[in-house]
Amino acid sequence: MRRAPHGSIYTYEGLEMILIMAAYEQDLSVVFIGDGVYAIKDDQNTDGIGIKGFARTFMALEMYDVEKLYVDKESLEERGLSEDDLIVDVEVLTSEEIGKLMNEQDVIVPH
Repeated sequence: MRRAPHGSIYTYEGLEMILIMAAYEQDLSVVFIGDGVYAIKDDQNTDGIGIKGFARTFMALEMYDVEKLYVDKESLEERGLSEDDLIVDVEVLTSEEIGKLMNEQDVIVPH
């Protein structure tokens, strides 16, 4: 996840794809990079843009056994966020560690 959660459908569709793949018991890792970290920011208020927020849906990932959630440390810091600002438990990794993690994956679906 690398795009802001609102203003396009990418993050919402990415979340739907994750839930569908998890329903088929795929082993998934989800990485939040760049503005994608906003997708899991707690206390989002979407009233001003006239849409229903979906950030809390990320909390359902645990019920689907999607537990490998990672966040880019630099992306958090650049946006003035910390792990405590997020709605789900994540492992914070450096860009180098995320690069290694991505090299271990069979398939990467950027969103």
